[in-house]
Amino acid sequence: MAKVKVFDTTLRDGEQSPGFTMSTAEKLRMAMQLDDLGVDVIEAGFPIASDDDFSSVHQISKKVRRPTIAALARANPKDVERAGESVQSADKPRIHTFIATSDIHLAKKLEIGREECLDRITEAVQQARSLVDDVEFSAEDATRTDLAFLCEAVRAALTAGATTINIPDTVGYTFPEEFSSLIVTLFNEVQGLNEAVVSVHCHDDMGLAVANSLAAIRSGARQVECTINGIGERAGNASLEEIVMALEVRKDLTEHHTDINTESIYKTSQLLTHITGIHPQPNKAIVGRNAFAHEAGIHQHGMLKDKITYEIMTPELVGAPGTQLILGKHSGRHGLNNRYQELGHELTKEELDRAYKFFTILADQKKEVLDEDLLVILRHGARKGASRFYKLLELDVNCGSDLSTAKVKLSYSGVSKEGVAKDHGPINATFSAIDVAIGKHVKIKGFEIVAATPGRDAVGVVNVKARINEKTFAGRGASTDIVNAAARAYLNALNKSEQSGS
Repeated sequence: MAKVKVFDTTLRDGEQSPGFTMSTAEKLRMAMQLDDLGVDVIEAGFPIASDDDFSSVHQISKKVRRPTIAALARANPKDVERAGESVQSADKPRIHTFIATSDIHLAKKLEIGREECLDRITEAVQQARSLVDDVEFSAEDATRTDLAFLCEAVRAALTAGATTINIPDTVGYTFPEEFSSLIVTLFNEVQGLNEAVVSVHCHDDMGLAVANSLAAIRSGARQVECTINGIGERAGNASLEEIVMALEVRKDLTEHHTDINTESIYKTSQLLTHITGIHPQPNKAIVGRNAFAHEAGIHQHGMLKDKITYEIMTPELVGAPGTQLILGKHSGRHGLNNRYQELGHELTKEELDRAYKFFTILADQKKEVLDEDLLVILRHGARKGASRFYKLLELDVNCGSDLSTAKVKLSYSGVSKEGVAKDHGPINATFSAIDVAIGKHVKIKGFEIVAATPGRDAVGVVNVKARINEKTFAGRGASTDIVNAAARAYLNALNKSEQSGS
């Protein structure tokens, strides 16, 4: 079982992605968290790019002592010299120098031939090695490089003193089987390569960065370059958390390990989100908001019996908040009853049936049913023992002109009643239409609207005080539609009047 080094490039390649720029102070804070996470190498920046980048690498080199601190440099003397200056205070400094090796890049970008490329590799690595003992060489766009020439480039870097050879899939071009074959070929064709550390740096342009990285590890790579949350150029880099947890969860297949403190993964992801203000997508593996959330009734039923049914790792293993059983339109009675129990309410079968009926109606209206919603359901129907005299069947309201028009259809002890009315505002029109349907006029002495839950799809609770036959009755109704809630509150007061014999 071999150790795989984790080379984190969040602060360099990750920061190059639009919107992820960090200040020197923020980079230092992030580097300290990466140290706590247990990464082996922190690529702290590209010192020649700007004074700020140089300062960031320099500050991190002075204050973060355990990991290797790497500085990136193109294969030219000024870059290498600047990189060497930036990491001189590090306990374990590394210069990471690179040059493109594909004919596409040589001709179109660098406008040089293969021989000059090899000369630059030799000169840059030798210069870097004169400044530090640890030198990494990267053959940019390796997966689109002629294989024979790639072997030559790697030989040149090794001969010049490179201790780590990185094979990047710079544009996310390769497939796992192809990348695995490439790594095997390099080991077979380049003498002495097995004495260096072979690294891989994969981009996610086709969504294969992690798969390609794992394929390379199985073929002999012993360093993987990655970023927190998979941030990076274009579609991003291989995700650190996904690679680490794949090796952890499937030890039976990989037989490799990292020294990452997995319980700090979620915390590190959250810190990056806090610094940049950019969240990973909700369905992001390991650290996404939905990574340990379950909505489907079948899944929730299984999770309640044994979490292993639908979770291949525990949220605690990566330091994430506990498993969440999200209540939505796909949830079932088991999940609903479990949430009520967590809220301290033991429901009878009849109460659960009533609650579930209201829940399914609400779940069709909202993306997620919150705890506050469940308590509203409990207060406004699930535990109501007495049968209602009036029941709202249909409500149709048109508003926007001087007068609103409301049409209601009610059931009164099984008999259907309808009413239509116009009035100032949709709620007044609704109350007037109910009066027409029931054949009486009810005076409203008090009216209150309360948002019972947060968000734009909040459940609104309406409280009314209605004067009926010289007595005042309080009515309540709840709905995501406030006019509907008002109608239910009005009918609730009427039913209380009926129940009292008034």
